[in-house]
Amino acid sequence: MPESQPPPREEPSRPSTFHELQGRLAELFERIESDRDWEHTAVIVPSLSFHQEELAKIPGVASYEERLLFYLTRLRHPAARVAYVTSQPVHTDIIDYYLHHLVGVHASHARSRLHLLCLYDGSPKPLTQKLLERPRALERLRRWVGPPERAFLTCFYSTPLERRLAESLGVALNGVDPALQPLGTKSGSRRIFREAGVDLPEGFEELRTQRQFVDALIELEERRPGLRRAVLKLNDSFSGSGNAIAVYPERWPRDPGAQRAAARRMIHELEWSVDGENVGDYLRKMEEMGGIVEEWVEAREVRSPSVQMRIHPDGQVLLVSSHDQVLKGATGQSYFGCRFPASTDYRLRIQEEAAKIGRALRDRGVISRFAIDFLATRDAPEEGWRIQAVEINLRMGGTTPPFMALQFLTGGDLDPASGEFLAPRGEPKYYYATDVLASPAYKGLLPEDFLDILVRDGLNFNTASGKGVLFHMIGALSEHGKVGVTCIGDSREEADSLYQRTVEILDHETGAAQASAPAPLDERRIGPVE
Repeated sequence: MPESQPPPREEPSRPSTFHELQGRLAELFERIESDRDWEHTAVIVPSLSFHQEELAKIPGVASYEERLLFYLTRLRHPAARVAYVTSQPVHTDIIDYYLHHLVGVHASHARSRLHLLCLYDGSPKPLTQKLLERPRALERLRRWVGPPERAFLTCFYSTPLERRLAESLGVALNGVDPALQPLGTKSGSRRIFREAGVDLPEGFEELRTQRQFVDALIELEERRPGLRRAVLKLNDSFSGSGNAIAVYPERWPRDPGAQRAAARRMIHELEWSVDGENVGDYLRKMEEMGGIVEEWVEAREVRSPSVQMRIHPDGQVLLVSSHDQVLKGATGQSYFGCRFPASTDYRLRIQEEAAKIGRALRDRGVISRFAIDFLATRDAPEEGWRIQAVEINLRMGGTTPPFMALQFLTGGDLDPASGEFLAPRGEPKYYYATDVLASPAYKGLLPEDFLDILVRDGLNFNTASGKGVLFHMIGALSEHGKVGVTCIGDSREEADSLYQRTVEILDHETGAAQASAPAPLDERRIGPVE
């Protein structure tokens, strides 16, 4: 990949602490937003710096490093440079696929401002750790970045590893201070909800031992007599993979000793959100990272909307987007996709509640993107929706890449008053997106094979109409038979129809089409492939 020369080096005094580096962010972003000719560098390190045992549950997780390739949209700005680090090589055709979608910029000009750094390390360690362990690669990256005061580091998740990397490069981290990450755990989320005055399910946090979980299950039944289920959540899990369901017996005993025995049985008969989990390992992880128990909220209608926010370095709490999440898995808690925007039934309400939570996080010093998951429930159509907050993710999430794709492809922006995304000509846009459009028949598709299908069958995005599809995680197809897709239309129905057409074309091209009638949209090819 050609490398451009860095801008002329300036020699200010070098900051010595992480907080001094973070102090650059406000001015840095102000310069970038106000002067498109201001030379700067975005360093993208899409490291999944999570609990590695939890990550191992996701087939093809290594390809999730491709999800942030949407950041190549920064190359629209003629003075922007991007360094993108990966564990394994990204196929040249995949890079070309993204650069092709840059409107108004010649691909060769964008390519000259892009530096791909591959570490050739497929081990399960976080990418950031791999980079820190390679001082020569780190020095090459440091030289390419140029003046550190004109650069920032973007990661999927901020941990002490990302802090060390920012300090090593001498650049600001465009993310949450790792010291504040406990605010985004399952336990920390519940504390913030209370501070913000936002409704949340009944429950208990900061639990670690089996005895504490037994006590919590007993107390929860006392507060919610007749409760049928409770949900246990690991503090640092994601996409529902660390959740489990505890089922109360039909007749809850009144004797305290019998209650404790019943609660212990509930723990040893948990229903798992993902395959391969067991009580021994789950309790061990609970002891390591802590967790919560809360009521399983039941109603005739239950939906799972989310709101994405951003706290600007100057303290502004900004709405980014809202979604209705598509949840699946054995217990219906695993994230598989989303629709944008969230339903008009409750969109403005969840945005208002999210703003309260955002202000509480800002007051704690949080900067950068985050997402809040809610429950919307009601028992009858004539009733109003009850809105409860259930989780904060102080990081990018599954709903981040598709919204970035929408901005990337259309050049529009969100209208905060309505929560709709408006294209430059004023028309609203909708999408259906998933990270796991999957089928065993898709295995073996090389990137060039897949791109041939897209060209032949017209599976692309039409910049003139502002409608079509964009794929991501193409590198997961050959081995794991899954790919991510964002289907953009002028209505919710059109976005759903585009997704349906995409599935039908891929099934036909790979021989996966079935003779039986097609399944409903949400059941089609959405799920992990073992």
